[in-house]
Amino acid sequence: MAGRFDPLTRTAVRGGRTSVPAPTAAGAVTTGARAREWAPGRGVDLGLTLGPLRRGPGDPTFRTTPDGSVWKTSRTPQGPATLRVALSPRTGTAHAEAWGPGAEWMLDGLPALLGEGDDPAAFVPRHRLVHASHRRRPGLRLTRTGLVLESLIPTVLEQKVTTDEAYRAWRRLVCQYGEPAPGPGNGLPQGLYVMPDARTWALIPSWDWHKAGVDAKRSAAIIRSARVANRLEEAAAMELPQAAARLEAVPGIGPWTSAETLQRSNGAADAVTTGDLHLPGIIGYALAGNRDADDAEMLELLAPYAGQRHRAARLVLLAGHVPPRRAPKMRKTDIGKL
Repeated sequence: MAGRFDPLTRTAVRGGRTSVPAPTAAGAVTTGARAREWAPGRGVDLGLTLGPLRRGPGDPTFRTTPDGSVWKTSRTPQGPATLRVALSPRTGTAHAEAWGPGAEWMLDGLPALLGEGDDPAAFVPRHRLVHASHRRRPGLRLTRTGLVLESLIPTVLEQKVTTDEAYRAWRRLVCQYGEPAPGPGNGLPQGLYVMPDARTWALIPSWDWHKAGVDAKRSAAIIRSARVANRLEEAAAMELPQAAARLEAVPGIGPWTSAETLQRSNGAADAVTTGDLHLPGIIGYALAGNRDADDAEMLELLAPYAGQRHRAARLVLLAGHVPPRRAPKMRKTDIGKL
């Protein structure tokens, strides 16, 4: 449900909502594409399910088009790939096309990407606000990409800066060091890129990190992660505690970064984000009227949702019940101009 009853606020975007136009038609298979159809068996909202994979409105790896399609690029174990997915307006069947060396890998992972491994029935709302948010969004599914570095790098870029700064850095680095997305020629959305491979991330010179507005601490964490990319990618098949430990073994990767990554790569329903500047206050205000809640109180409020704490936090964010602002926004900076 969208529109004036579900406004696309910044908090809703933080909750993983992306505006996807209503589907007009599933579309025919494009020449040169590999294709697949998959019937979810239950309603899926593309904007809610795939929204967390979008890093800002200008993300060069993610696009939506007026026909209701979502376009996403990835660097798979088989190589770069572009995926287009749309839902049939009549049956809800997912129609997907893919291009590039990693096309088959992307199509094989389509069900997981659309939440096949997610179990919404395991979630039981314990608060009135959470219940209302859950009831209004029956198509929310937790996506699972199976790709760790794809989510880890933009998450590191978001450490201790505004989202606008992080999105700008992601756009610049992907467009400069990535490669144009494979696709159907004129039918491909303009400006779509595949992120660089691990070796390229590790070889980005210090001055280009600086020009992108990325300080030495964040760039060093990304370089260290890229050097052990194969080991980190193994975390996509691990249980949450083991996966988090694998990521946090890399200096510069803490609980905040590992949780935000595994929510996307592993579809981890219980990967609650701690160490966040705003989330404890939002959860505390929405569920207990305490805008000054810390991580400990947030975890206590989410304790009834054990096993589903990430989903509960997302539903709170999507409800948009946030405390009134009482301080200026975090100041934007651009070290690239220094």
